Amino acid sequence: MKHTIQSLLLLPAVLILSSCGGGAPQKGGAPGDQVKEFKVLELQPRVAVLNTDYPASVQGQENIEIRPRVDGYVEKIYVDEGSVVKKGQLLFKINAPQYEQEVRTATASIKSAEAEVSSANMAVNKVKPLVEKDIVSKYELESAQYTYQAKVAALAQAKAALSNARTNLGYTSVTSPVNGVVGAIPFRLGSLVSGNNTEPLTTVSSIGNVYAYFAFNEKLLLNFSKEGEGSSLAQKLAKLPPVSLLLSDGTLYDLKGRIQTITGQINTATGSANVRATFPNPKGLIRSGASATVRIPNEIKEGLLIPQSATYELQDKRFAVVVDKDGKTKNVAITVLQNTAGNFYVIQDGLKAGDKIVLEGVATLKDGTPIKATATSAETVYADLK
Repeated sequence: MKHTIQSLLLLPAVLILSSCGGGAPQKGGAPGDQVKEFKVLELQPRVAVLNTDYPASVQGQENIEIRPRVDGYVEKIYVDEGSVVKKGQLLFKINAPQYEQEVRTATASIKSAEAEVSSANMAVNKVKPLVEKDIVSKYELESAQYTYQAKVAALAQAKAALSNARTNLGYTSVTSPVNGVVGAIPFRLGSLVSGNNTEPLTTVSSIGNVYAYFAFNEKLLLNFSKEGEGSSLAQKLAKLPPVSLLLSDGTLYDLKGRIQTITGQINTATGSANVRATFPNPKGLIRSGASATVRIPNEIKEGLLIPQSATYELQDKRFAVVVDKDGKTKNVAITVLQNTAGNFYVIQDGLKAGDKIVLEGVATLKDGTPIKATATSAETVYADLK
């Protein structure tokens, strides 16, 4: 009984010790979130040239369809597809014997008309002294003179017919109107051709200079109209720098070109205006119909450049992430130059010199996120910038 009473007296103490978590105290607890490391760059004004590329189609300075002016059969083809030809060089011979016959007929008509003119002239000379002697009336002389004039007119008409016949016969020999390169030849020997054919005999492209056609969207065109140097479109175009041409294999064409025209009307279907740049092509390297890329340089003077990978887009707005002096992040809306391309944006608003921006993983960072900022040199970031 005595032992039971002692046990009951000790029970409250045991309960107290149990409620306090008896034994040695536990260390640690829930671990705190780790601060992640991010590369950052301090923005400073830079001088650079950013290139904007535009897909383009290339056309010869002159693309002339060669069509027959007379009906006939293709008798000879003197050139092959892709041949380089000179102005006046013979391309095709069309067999049209009717025009040779017209020349012979017109020649004979001239001889006949000349004989009739001579006969009418003799009649005038015969009647004239008779009229002077009052043997015949003046009516006879006037009639003879009118006959003579009619024969002279008939001779002139015969000569015109011969000239026309020779012209038509000349059309059977088809020559090149310009220096250039021969395109596809859809017709073969013996093919019947006429001026009503839907396809031309061939196309000759004059490629001493070539035109590269590309497009400006409405925003770029408006920006060019507002900010381009000069008061007129011609002055603005003249102030543009020379442009480069990237060929279809990715190589850079060694001669520069210039933008010469911009169409005055925006295509409602595409929302863009056509632009034409002209490039010299003395070696004939660029062919009409080729695809290429026009590269327009944009010189940036004392501008803030930010890598595109250091930005993200949300609800039609572009953002960058800056780091404050306490190492915490803040998402900042930025405005960038629209007509820049490549790996960098030109900042117009939202950032200033001295701001430190996060270079990667920016879309995952919320405002106030503490990070471990690791400075990255500008030389490393802008190493590929030319």
